[in-house]
Amino acid sequence: FAKVSQKAMSYEDVAKKIKETKDLLIQNGISKGDKVAILSENMPEWAVVYFAITTIGAVAVPILTDFNPSDVHHILHHCEAKAACVSSKQLDVIDELQDSSLHFILNTDTLTLLEEYTDTSTLERIKNKISTPKPPAKPSEDDLAVILYTSGTTGHSKGVMLTHKNLVTNAMSAYKNVTITPADRFLSILPLAHTLECTVGMLIPVLHGASVTYIDKMPTPSVLIKAFSEVKPTMMVSVPLIIEKIYKSKIQTKFNASFITKNLYKIPFFRKKLNAIAGKKLLEIFGGELRFYGIGGAPLARYVEEFLLEASFPYVIGYGLTETAPLIAGTRLGMPYKIGSTGLAMVGVDIRINNKNENGEGEIAVQSPSVMVGYYKDEQKTKEVFDEGGYFLTGDLGYIDEDGYLFISGRSKNMILGASGENIYPEQIESIINRNDYVLDSLVMQKDGKLVARIHLDYELIDKLFDAHNAPEDEVRQKIEQMLEQMRQETNTQLASFAKITKFIEQIEPFVKTPTKKIKRYLYEE
Repeated sequence: FAKVSQKAMSYEDVAKKIKETKDLLIQNGISKGDKVAILSENMPEWAVVYFAITTIGAVAVPILTDFNPSDVHHILHHCEAKAACVSSKQLDVIDELQDSSLHFILNTDTLTLLEEYTDTSTLERIKNKISTPKPPAKPSEDDLAVILYTSGTTGHSKGVMLTHKNLVTNAMSAYKNVTITPADRFLSILPLAHTLECTVGMLIPVLHGASVTYIDKMPTPSVLIKAFSEVKPTMMVSVPLIIEKIYKSKIQTKFNASFITKNLYKIPFFRKKLNAIAGKKLLEIFGGELRFYGIGGAPLARYVEEFLLEASFPYVIGYGLTETAPLIAGTRLGMPYKIGSTGLAMVGVDIRINNKNENGEGEIAVQSPSVMVGYYKDEQKTKEVFDEGGYFLTGDLGYIDEDGYLFISGRSKNMILGASGENIYPEQIESIINRNDYVLDSLVMQKDGKLVARIHLDYELIDKLFDAHNAPEDEVRQKIEQMLEQMRQETNTQLASFAKITKFIEQIEPFVKTPTKKIKRYLYEE
């Protein structure tokens, strides 16, 4: 484990630090079943405190650092955390906390007790009761390991309860999809408090004895490119937005810069040749040794996947939810790809489609050892997400083809019903809109019975295109309106008659997103 540009910790070093942290937790009264929060940026010590908490039978409660402080406080109160492991950067959030159940706080950076945040009288009473602390009870596979509070697109944060069995079986299910060795180098760029990175970017490498390097800054293109050159990763996990941005900035703009390449790219034979050349250059950008690039957390744009496939880029698509720890299905290196599919069911996962329509499409339901035991302190919501057969209802719509490949149509809650009963999936329309060079994000919704789209533009490109610094503001606004209308018309030529957009609305501020970069749609519903 290491941070970029810092000395790495060996597995022996990590084991020693875990032992010391376990002792510190036990000495201060943490025992089996107690909740211990983790509020910290990615760092090697994040893994240390996670394993220290879970291996003594306590329950880790990872909290995303980009949560609003009020959300953090709610989680700490709701889970009744007795302790928290907090990085130096996040201590301000804890300063505002009132009437909490916290007895003490560990600094994640230093793995030491912070005296100023310690409830001394409570700890003294605890220590008097446990003058000779008992060795920690070994947790069983069905014991609770973590509670993960989701930050979904629907606005309701729920505490997902995952057992040791849930997490370990999910991590082990990846054996069939990819070969990992101790020589592999993972680059971790997603928040560890999210189950995708926690399982695929931490638990899986540990199972195989591989190394993990963390970046300690936002994963901007410049930060990533520097990290790629230093780490030369062989494996990493990403959300679609990152690879889509790299494609747009490094590949698509170069193809469109020349009249010749722009037109040659429209011819399949030349497109494949150009993509193959670009693919080699893209691998060089990633350090030249990448052999597994996992993509999950949100749908990947079809045109980007077409490029990755023709470029022979070693990508893999994964599908899952926090409630499934997270992997449900995934594509496999060396097996045939089907554009738009999330691949085959993971080992031990049974997928079925409930309430199929005439096209075989319905709600995706799953049963596996990785499915959560429920939502913390919410039996009603837990009952609502399981069908009579005990299958977990994902809330996603999709179908399985004759070869067993799963295809996701969209979220059932996002689906829009057309005037004549047609199913319209906004995610599919957004993928078409987002292909435009000048679009960063889009959001399709229904307003007064008609489809409209909010468009967040790439204002750096817009400024250059319209020479905005020298042109009158009214003139620039008019040109943007004209551009949006032209985009709308071009988009509609690629859509069915019932899915055509009536208006493009400029979204000046960036959309508010979840940690996996999905837009929080409920904030924009009218």
